[in-house]
Amino acid sequence: MATNSLHDLFLSTLRDVYYAERRLLKALPKMARAAQNADLKQAFTDHREETQQHVERLQQVFEVIGQRPRGKTCEAIEGLVGEAEELLGEAPTPSAVRDAGLIACGQAVEHYEIARYGALTSWAKGLGHTEAETLLHLTLTEEKAADRLLGQIAAGSVNREALRPAA
Repeated sequence: MATNSLHDLFLSTLRDVYYAERRLLKALPKMARAAQNADLKQAFTDHREETQQHVERLQQVFEVIGQRPRGKTCEAIEGLVGEAEELLGEAPTPSAVRDAGLIACGQAVEHYEIARYGALTSWAKGLGHTEAETLLHLTLTEEKAADRLLGQIAAGSVNREALRPAA
């Protein structure tokens, strides 16, 4: 798809993030199962449920702008999920070090989503898609909250535990 206008760029990015959210629906349960820290496990589990709402919200956005929901491969999310999978392959046993890595991977995903939803919200406003703007802004707020929660879990205990020498 050529991106000759802001509308084209908006639609292309919307398809990208739709793919990304759907891809995360598959990755988050794996990350939750791999986490040792109970708070981290719960954060990934809860965010998976939130991600399902994000997918549904994106479907609403497509509907209000008169488009069929359709994703396009998001190489960025494939890379970020690939990093998490690589971490799990390298650190097969549960540990605080692996949890610290999972948090870093989770925050990388959140930062990507924050950037995308920030742009989409701004573009929706500029394009006069008021309802889409509201829906996208709600998701942006939730992604920022997920990032803060992961940071709190890291600072609260995981990073300290990861610094301890292995037994």
